Amino acid sequence: MLSEFTLKRSDILTPGGGKSPISRGINGFFYNRLWKEHNFEIEVRADDAVTLAPTHHVDYFRSRIAIETEWNNKDPFFDRDLTTFRLLFELNVLSVGAIITRASELQDIFDELGKGRSFGNSTTHMGKLIPKLNNRASGGCPVLAFGIKKTAYEANA
Repeated sequence: MLSEFTLKRSDILTPGGGKSPISRGINGFFYNRLWKEHNFEIEVRADDAVTLAPTHHVDYFRSRIAIETEWNNKDPFFDRDLTTFRLLFELNVLSVGAIITRASELQDIFDELGKGRSFGNSTTHMGKLIPKLNNRASGGCPVLAFGIKKTAYEANA
C-alpha cells in the first residue's frame, strides 16, 4: 500500500465530512485485500463482577496483525490505539500493531495549500507518535509506524 500510495493535491483540498478522501483510499486498499475492521469483545471478571475492558475496534485485522490509520485525528487517538495494541498483545490475540499516519514534514504542503489549520500540530502525525512509542505506550507489543512523506505528494493530481 505504501509503495503505491499517492497524496493528491485534490484529496487534501476536498473536505472529509467524516472520512477524508485520503482515509477512504487507504480503507479501500485494505478492504479490497480482505482486511476487515474488527471489534474485540473482552470481558474481565473478578469473582462475580464483570467489567468490560476499554478497547475499541481496529481499522484492519488479519492473521494477528492490527493496523490503524490515523490521518488527521486528534493526537489522543494514538493513545487509544497503543492501549488497544497493548491489551490485545497481552491477551495473546495480537502479534504486531501498525499505525499509518502522516510525516510531520507534510505540514509545509498543507500550509502552502491554505489547509495548515485543518492539519495542525495537535492532530495525528509522526511528531506526536514517536514520543509515545519511545515511552513504551504499547507495552510489549511491537508496533510498526509509517509516516507518509512529501515524496508521495502529487501537486498536479
